[in-house]
Amino acid sequence: QVQVVESGGGLVQAGGSLSLSCAASGSIVTINIMRWYRQAPGAQRDLVAAITQGGDTTYADSVKGRFTISRDNAKNQVYLQMNSLKPEDTAFYYCNADVTTFSSSKYTRRTYWGQGTQVTVSS
Repeated sequence: QVQVVESGGGLVQAGGSLSLSCAASGSIVTINIMRWYRQAPGAQRDLVAAITQGGDTTYADSVKGRFTISRDNAKNQVYLQMNSLKPEDTAFYYCNADVTTFSSSKYTRRTYWGQGTQVTVSS
């Protein structure tokens, strides 16, 4: 099985910065895509940023130029550096890992979610 654990959330004033980390562990052969999502109260869960194993990145328009996603393939970790934070960035942030595992003589590819970490930006 695979476990995904986020860390680094907290409370920050508008204009400040926070850095999130996410670590995947378990019977991992490779992690194909790693993503950060966020969900505000009463809202749907939205994609914030994604990064492929090769380092290609995608960002939501609302965070372009402010957030940076990166990863360490050797450590199976992904990071989200958030700068110039706004109150509207307040949400629960979730890590999502698209993982290939090998078990019982077969490869399986599926996504795993972390439990999330709260980010609160005060005005």
